Amino acid sequence: MSVLASPRDAAPRRAGSPRGIRHGEAVAGWLFTLPVLVILGVFLLVPVLMALWVSFSDWSGRGSPLSAGVGFVGLDNYAAVTTGGGLAERDFGVALRNNAWYVLLVVPLQTALALFLAVLVNRAVLRGRGIFRTAFYFPSVTSSVAITVLWLFLFSTSGVVNTVLARVGIAGPNWFNEPSGVLHNLLGALGVTSGPDALTQHGFLGVTWWDWLAGPSVAMSAFVVMAIFTTSGTFMLLFIAGLQNITPEVEEAAMVDGANAWQRFWRITLPQLKPTLFTVLTLGLIGCWQVFDQIYTGTQGGPGKTTLTPAYLSYQSAFLSQEWGQGAAIAFILFVIIVLLTILQRFVLRESPDVPRRTRRRRRAPSGAPASSTASTTEDAR
Repeated sequence: MSVLASPRDAAPRRAGSPRGIRHGEAVAGWLFTLPVLVILGVFLLVPVLMALWVSFSDWSGRGSPLSAGVGFVGLDNYAAVTTGGGLAERDFGVALRNNAWYVLLVVPLQTALALFLAVLVNRAVLRGRGIFRTAFYFPSVTSSVAITVLWLFLFSTSGVVNTVLARVGIAGPNWFNEPSGVLHNLLGALGVTSGPDALTQHGFLGVTWWDWLAGPSVAMSAFVVMAIFTTSGTFMLLFIAGLQNITPEVEEAAMVDGANAWQRFWRITLPQLKPTLFTVLTLGLIGCWQVFDQIYTGTQGGPGKTTLTPAYLSYQSAFLSQEWGQGAAIAFILFVIIVLLTILQRFVLRESPDVPRRTRRRRRAPSGAPASSTASTTEDAR
């Protein structure tokens, strides 16, 4: 007689079984999150869908966008700002150029400064680490409008920055009224005042390649410094959290094997900070492409539209010029740019396929076995 019971003879699953518990937890989870989902749907998803419809319509801003008088115009609003050949296309090209230089400078500089500050205040030998962390983080919790107003005073013609520069024999510029590009100014100091025909006769989005390569304007450079000053503290905290999750045994083993400080940081610390680095770069990228309140409070796109950004241009087109379709189209083009750059960034910072395999081997090593993981890690450090 077989001692194995048939599947048909198996006892029915009781209510307290793991599957029943998991099902009950899932139902309870959905019930608890339902109010938030409803709020997000009503106040986030529905407005986004309506804005998407506005970008494909000729809505004038009066009445409901879903009324019978609003017509579907297809991609006309998108074409007006990308291939229209008029002022709308040039403004969008100028805004993209300004914001591209802003992102190109702010994201790497604020990331590097935040990582440097995190490594600095994470050292056990540093006294008063809490005071330094608070001091570095304080600008991040200050209102951006207040910081912008302060920056207008600091970088005015007779402000503190120009006063300090005058003490060392440098004549400071009229920061927020100077539309010239920084790179063009440097080339002008070397005697180069115009570019070749290949750059001045051709361009993209109504802006010549020579103007694309002008660099950020002097006014935008002041905003770059402000962004680095106000955001590095927030990202510093993220890096500190990542550093505190790194076990010190591996670094100590690398020190025993003779790895210097730079080798330990480059070969051991930085690779383990990749998830944190991806988070910091992603948040920085999104924040820089969406810069608005500093421009609205400070220069409103001037001087000469050299601080104009796509986010402010979207507001200007919709609320000031009453071109609601074009304003919505600019917003969704900006959304696509952010998504594509985030995907590209994730691809660049992806983990190597053999990293999980090595990690699994280290975790499965018996407790009495030699520490091959430490040896391999320190060998990489060397």
